Amino acid sequence: MYRIGNGKDVHRLVNGRAMILGGIEIPFEKGLDGHSDADVLTHAIADAILGALSLGDLGRHFPDNDVQYKGIASLELLRRVNNIINDKGWLVVNVDSVIVLEKPKIAGYIEEMCQKVSGVLEVDIDAVSIKATTSEGLGFEGIGDGVSAEAVVLLKRNTRDCS
Repeated sequence: MYRIGNGKDVHRLVNGRAMILGGIEIPFEKGLDGHSDADVLTHAIADAILGALSLGDLGRHFPDNDVQYKGIASLELLRRVNNIINDKGWLVVNVDSVIVLEKPKIAGYIEEMCQKVSGVLEVDIDAVSIKATTSEGLGFEGIGDGVSAEAVVLLKRNTRDCS
């Protein structure tokens, strides 16, 4: 049996924060604002995974008013989400995602992001697609106010698991 989920996340760009995408710190004068490290890519992937199994969203499992998650690495949240679905007898098959931002240019970081995400999800690197695009100067991404990401995941029942 298979399940498909999609996720989307948006964070504002602010001064004084690191720019973390796909678990990688990217040099830039601004970073993403949020309770955790605000990694929109891993948040979108985590929401897609949770959504595929009707388990709610990331905020339901890791509330932004809980101090234990203040500043937490979003890759760690993604690892925990993967553990949740593994415990329920499901595995990630593949991820397809896109990050929308004008600056900085991130093409040189995508392979490393794929390595990080595939490692956390315990899938081959070729099962993780991360793309980047601009919004051609339109919308909040286009004027440099924020970054968004969207993801689609395919899950399958772990047939080796008896649960």
